[in-house]
Amino acid sequence: MREITFAQALEEALAEEMRRDDHVITFSTGGSPGLEKEFGPARVRFSPISEATMTGMGLGAAGSGYRPVVGWGMVTFAFVAMDQIVNQASKIRYMFGGQADFPVTYRCSVGGGSGVAAQHSQSPYSMFMHLAGLKCLLPSTPADAKGLLKSAIRDDNPVIFFECSRLAGISGPVPDGDETVPIGVAEVKRSGTDVTVVALAYYVHEALAIAEELAADGISIEVVDPRTLVPMDVDAIRRSVRKTGRLVIVDEAPPVCSAASEIAAAVVEDAETFHALKAPVQRVCAVAVPVPYSPTLEQAALPDRARIRDAVRRVMAGERISV
Repeated sequence: MREITFAQALEEALAEEMRRDDHVITFSTGGSPGLEKEFGPARVRFSPISEATMTGMGLGAAGSGYRPVVGWGMVTFAFVAMDQIVNQASKIRYMFGGQADFPVTYRCSVGGGSGVAAQHSQSPYSMFMHLAGLKCLLPSTPADAKGLLKSAIRDDNPVIFFECSRLAGISGPVPDGDETVPIGVAEVKRSGTDVTVVALAYYVHEALAIAEELAADGISIEVVDPRTLVPMDVDAIRRSVRKTGRLVIVDEAPPVCSAASEIAAAVVEDAETFHALKAPVQRVCAVAVPVPYSPTLEQAALPDRARIRDAVRRVMAGERISV
């Protein structure tokens, strides 16, 4: 199986879907010269620098028979389109009584670790998870990025596709051909018996590294990647926790009202899974501050391997740990 980068996998997915379906169009403020050369300016649009306009255009085009892919750029820029997202995109199919489809995909980058300061280092996917009517995807590997983007474009509902900026350059195996990844299905990235680590995006790779390291100490870690935040595969997470009896959640967003909070709640509100726990659920999240521009402070604010390792060791000992 060939290896390509996360970013290449996403571009390949979009190009393949545009070849497959003439109704797939894309527009963003940055544009895509390669796609424009192949598909022409009618299907690849350079948009005004107005995310509110782009978001509304995408929703309107989706309701008119197209499958638009709208590039917000950083998730920060989506905030100026919150009326279109909150009051329109998330509710429009319901308000039409299900009589019309709105297959629009909104793409945006998230996450810190790149030294681009507080406004451009955010991971606010839980804000969008709260909005009934939106599907929220967060892949961690090139293969999942390609397969999930293809599934997002084919879905008949509005989808927000979050792309962790620190993953853009990582390489990994990606299948040839028309391979999709189903929305709403988690994946066990590494099997284990002692501790379940549910990690998001970049931290899937950090969790796998810790799992390899602690295996030498006789600690068997199972790494679960939700891949889809809405709908979330809570059954897969609960199965893993019932097997291991311990849970650590790694999320680079702050802990309050986070995806980590939702995962923890989904585990403890199920009686069978709750009774299987041998230690309290632990969250390893970002510190609840704007992400600093200073590299040293940024590193201190975000989760790292030391904090993940410490959480695993403490949960093995049955100890509590602060978020």
